[in-house]
Amino acid sequence: MYVYGKNVVTEILKKKEKIDKIYISEHFRDNFIESSIQNLKINTEILPKKELDKLANGNHQGIIVSVPDYQYCELQELLGKENPFLILLDHLEDPHNLGAIIRTSEAAGVDGIIIPKNRSVSVNATVLKTSAGAAKNMKIAMVTNLKQTIEYLKKHGFWIVGTDMEGTDFEKLDYHGKIAIVIGNEGSGMSRLVKESCDFIASIPMYGEINSLNASVAAGIMIYEAVKQRK
Repeated sequence: MYVYGKNVVTEILKKKEKIDKIYISEHFRDNFIESSIQNLKINTEILPKKELDKLANGNHQGIIVSVPDYQYCELQELLGKENPFLILLDHLEDPHNLGAIIRTSEAAGVDGIIIPKNRSVSVNATVLKTSAGAAKNMKIAMVTNLKQTIEYLKKHGFWIVGTDMEGTDFEKLDYHGKIAIVIGNEGSGMSRLVKESCDFIASIPMYGEINSLNASVAAGIMIYEAVKQRK
C-alpha cells in the first residue's frame, strides 16, 4: 500500500514500522524524515513530481512510502480498559469521513473504532492522509457482522448509543461506563438492524434549513459530549 504526506510518514518513522521503499521528490525537505531515512537505511528512490503524482491520488507533499497493508486489531483488544469508550461506524463509505473521525477520536482519547468488513471504506492511503497520521495511534477493529458485534459488546457490559434525527437530545444522555457510539452511513444513516440493537438513540438538534450533519462532524459533537461527561 502506498501512503503519503509528511504527517503520516513521520508517524510511521517514529514507530519504526516496516517500510518497503520510499519515493521522494528531489526538492523535498524535512529534517526529521531525512535523518530517519538515513539512520534506518531505508531503500529510497528520488523521483520528479510528475512521477510521484502517478503513484499518489492526492497531495503527497513530495514523499510517498510503500508499506504493508494496515493491520487491524482484534475486537477483544478494545475491551482491556475498565470502562472503554468506543466508536462503531455503520458502513461509512467516504474515506475522508473515516480519516476525520479517526483523527478526532485519537485527539479525544477514544479507546477504539470498529468498522465492518463489507460495504464499508477500509483504512487506505486517503484515510491515513486525512487522519494526519492519527490512524497509526488508534486501535481499529474490522468485524464481519455489526449486529453480532453489538450483542457481543452488550454481553460485556456496554451501553450502545445510536445516532439519528429522531431521538433523545444528545446532551441529555449518560455516557459514563462502558459506552459505544454508533455513527451511521453518510446517506442512509444506521441500518435497521443496528438501530434496533441500540439501547439509546441520540439526536443532535438542527436549527437551520439543513436537517442533518456530515458524519464526521456529528461524530465529533458526540465524541466530545461523551468526553466532557466522562471527565
